[in-house]
Amino acid sequence: MRLTVLCLLMFAVFPSVSRAQVPVFVIMPEESSIKFSVKASAALEGTFDKWDATLKYSSPDVSAGVLDVKIQADSVNTGSGMKDGKLKSKDFFDVKQNPLITFLSKKIVQTGPDTFEVDGDFTIRGVTKAESLTLTLSGKGTGSGAVKGTMAFDRKDYGMNSGIPFIKIADRVEVSVDLKAKRVSGPPVVFQQ
Repeated sequence: MRLTVLCLLMFAVFPSVSRAQVPVFVIMPEESSIKFSVKASAALEGTFDKWDATLKYSSPDVSAGVLDVKIQADSVNTGSGMKDGKLKSKDFFDVKQNPLITFLSKKIVQTGPDTFEVDGDFTIRGVTKAESLTLTLSGKGTGSGAVKGTMAFDRKDYGMNSGIPFIKIADRVEVSVDLKAKRVSGPPVVFQQ
């Protein structure tokens, strides 16, 4: 009986202790942005107005982080109703069938004092492929800062083969993220020297 009680106490105590020993970050959408641009005969760039991102750690080691970004595809905003409508259609984002554009990191590698290569699964239009996000961190060691980076992909790899009437567009799409994050609990992240 004592052993059972001791085991229950251990399970009750240790999970909370281990949770307290990992960095916990909050990404602040109101101070952050996710943008895209495509070279075109007429400017084709915009933002996504509705998205959510989390940065979770299983240990203080920077490589133990997992970045998870979920974008509402129908929140695309180019400043042009015609362009937005075309991007939301079956030819591009197909928002009715595929409401989310996602990126889930699988590996974070520190490539310099403030730079990182983040490999992950990028999903758009229901198609998932491995892509890399190159990030630069500012505010390291302060408990809050900005994570800025870019990722480029070929739109045709995801079934976006159509064009936009009267606009010639390239196949390469560049996505840029500017995420403001704040550590709300746990120890600081440990970076490579």
